[in-house]
Amino acid sequence: MIDAMDERKARASGWFRALRDRIVAAFEAAEDTAPDEAGPPPGRFALRETQRESGGGGGLMSVMRGGRLFEKVGVNVSTVHGTLAAPAQRAMAARGVPGMDSDPRFWASGISLVAHMRNPHVPAVHMNTRMFWTPQAWWFGGGADLNPCLDYPEDTAHFHATLRAACDTRAPDCYDRFKAWADDYFFIPHRGRARGVGGIFYDDLNSGEWESDFAFTQAVGRAFLPAFLPLVERRRATPWTEADREAQLIHRGLYAEYNLVYDRGTKFGLESGHDADAVLMSLPPLAKWV
Repeated sequence: MIDAMDERKARASGWFRALRDRIVAAFEAAEDTAPDEAGPPPGRFALRETQRESGGGGGLMSVMRGGRLFEKVGVNVSTVHGTLAAPAQRAMAARGVPGMDSDPRFWASGISLVAHMRNPHVPAVHMNTRMFWTPQAWWFGGGADLNPCLDYPEDTAHFHATLRAACDTRAPDCYDRFKAWADDYFFIPHRGRARGVGGIFYDDLNSGEWESDFAFTQAVGRAFLPAFLPLVERRRATPWTEADREAQLIHRGLYAEYNLVYDRGTKFGLESGHDADAVLMSLPPLAKWV
């Protein structure tokens, strides 16, 4: 007999997979309509199933390389379970997860997306949403942020307005709180600057109403394509120079530094024994440091 939480886990995992399918289809459709002057054929995602090295579960790694629009984009989903390794267990206990110091069992499912674009005028972007469960607690987390190397204020305004609309489905002050959280989370202390122009970020979301928290997480996921694809359409044919490409590669170096040094998801994925290539999918295909 399936209990209520097992049914909820299945619904969350199914939603993340359905969102992945929708985004992959939309990105491949965008490739089909992209200008072909640069030469490459429309990009397609290569698929690979992933497994957690220790414990249970795995996922689907979907990566497109060398497309007309996307130089590299990954859209990964995973559902994993088992017992956390000691480093991850300590990190969870330090965050105040109830019972984690004595019972390291867990279940987690989510989607993670990072797109690095061919044209430097089209911004890079990140999005993820997830559900996490332990025997004593459950919560949702996620968000999205925009990472242009050449900033267009109108693009930033559109991205944030779309995320604000998703947040407004929950509470009037939701966007302001989660935007401030993103500004703090996506900050690179050793550079003294943000990695991009922000977005929203939330974690440990447990209001006591699972349906409400799941509905909000779905709203964030649904907001991604209308937040990002209009920017791709607006900038994809903009001519670019070698100086623009140089700025893009240097900005990618900043992105790589953040993900390798500070990103909580990267740390958890590696510490929990998930497929390293899937965890590090977010890294750009090329980057540069001065």
